Amino acid sequence: MTLFIGALFFMLAFTIADLKKAFHMLQQNWYNDGDRYLKWINNNSRFVFLWFDYIYIFISLIGYFIDPNILSIIFIIYYFIITFMLLERYKNEQVKKPLVFTSRIKRMCVTIAILYLIPVTTIFLTFDENLIFIYYFIIGSLIYFNYYIVYLANIINKPVEKLVYLYYKNKANKKLKSLNHMKVIGVTGSYGKTSTKNIISDILNIKYIAFPTPQNFNTNYGLIRTINEYIDKYNDYFIAELGAFRRGDIKSRASIVKPKYGVLTKIGTAHLDTFGSIENTTKAKFELIESLPKDGIAFLNIDDELQVNYQLKNKVRIVWYGLNDEADVYATNIKYSKDGMSFKVHFKNDKNAYEFTTKLLGEANVYNVLAGIAVSKELGLNIEELQKGVSQIRPIEHRLQIRKYGLITYIDDAYNSNPVGSKMALDVLKLMPGKKVVITPGMIEMGSKQYEVNYNFGRFIGSSVDLAILVGTEQTKPIQEGIKSTKFNLENLIVLNDVKEAIAIAQTYFKNQETYILLENDLPDVFNEK
Repeated sequence: MTLFIGALFFMLAFTIADLKKAFHMLQQNWYNDGDRYLKWINNNSRFVFLWFDYIYIFISLIGYFIDPNILSIIFIIYYFIITFMLLERYKNEQVKKPLVFTSRIKRMCVTIAILYLIPVTTIFLTFDENLIFIYYFIIGSLIYFNYYIVYLANIINKPVEKLVYLYYKNKANKKLKSLNHMKVIGVTGSYGKTSTKNIISDILNIKYIAFPTPQNFNTNYGLIRTINEYIDKYNDYFIAELGAFRRGDIKSRASIVKPKYGVLTKIGTAHLDTFGSIENTTKAKFELIESLPKDGIAFLNIDDELQVNYQLKNKVRIVWYGLNDEADVYATNIKYSKDGMSFKVHFKNDKNAYEFTTKLLGEANVYNVLAGIAVSKELGLNIEELQKGVSQIRPIEHRLQIRKYGLITYIDDAYNSNPVGSKMALDVLKLMPGKKVVITPGMIEMGSKQYEVNYNFGRFIGSSVDLAILVGTEQTKPIQEGIKSTKFNLENLIVLNDVKEAIAIAQTYFKNQETYILLENDLPDVFNEK
């Protein structure tokens, strides 16, 4: 019995190490919202069921023929070794967003502990040394299916989590009702919503007190947390980013924050694999506009045909922005440099054109700034305040953010890549003097369009850079094909699986020469080819 308990200790150590990774993937996959976690398990079985995991089966089988104490010693050694191997594996992983031990994760830990204690307690109550090999097989099987145990615990906890959710949602509703002076601006779209949210906030804060949802708090839970923990009575405007993976998500989020103003950025192929079609994506994004009250105002992109052609189901006033001179707010005479942009802004029923400058880079940011100008003008800022606000817009982290280190300049566009943003990032790179390098894993979650968009991305790369480093041998095959279809020097095409190695190569490839390195996209922790 003593050796059996010792073996259980080492089995527990491995379980805890393995569960941490499972929790991390569950959290990264929105707690299985839309079956994302279950799909991840099924698509990444080689990371879930490691080669050394199933050896417990063979050890259990030979346990029938050997002394129980010797079997326990073998299991102690086995779980000691594989725990060490697992920890070494995790040590080499490049985690971009670590697991956060939220109250929800802690509640799941309790549920999983109970799930494990039931069979273990039963074993101790009916312990028979002659059946010890069967006990090891049962417990080993539970450990082997750790990721599914987490899935089961998530299902079991749903009623509790729903009650917790309703409690905090009601708390948020009461708080919003008490802040009846504060107006809410909803922002959504396939691309550019985070940038636009922050741009609107920076401009409005010239005159008012505006607060944007922090980081990526764009889910129901994130919005509720923002309201309960961050919003206060001094805020004039709350700018809420509304994210979505399927139809109904934005409608649900809008029912929480109740926006009076709604901004659509650009509708495209992002998350096409979960939306299913561009038609579903368009209808999903317009859930924000169709949730506005009768006196609400919608700010739409006139250069997006999907927005222009959409038949709204409610009647709200529309303010169009874009580069088309039929818009209510549009830009002309756009000039780019490595230090930023300048352009003239025109307003409907105003014959004047006003000069604006910003440190932001790329055409997509012209649209984002125009959306911010359109919203802020409607909310009472004059031209001088608008110009000041635009000039003071802060570069957004990991979105064409410039960082210079001696002869090396990084253009950090690592947050998230899409067909529009990736092309824009390469256009920005082409503006730069010196050698031009791109490091990228390409784009994901594009559904049936994934090969096409990555192939075209490769063609753009082939005509834009001196060195291309692709991260992910399988993921980047369409990009490789796209690059090979151009006149790019294939000696300067490198494909590997480690972004740290990629950066090290890029830093030294062009020795003693001014080099600009574009970091385009940084795949989430749920994606890993290593």
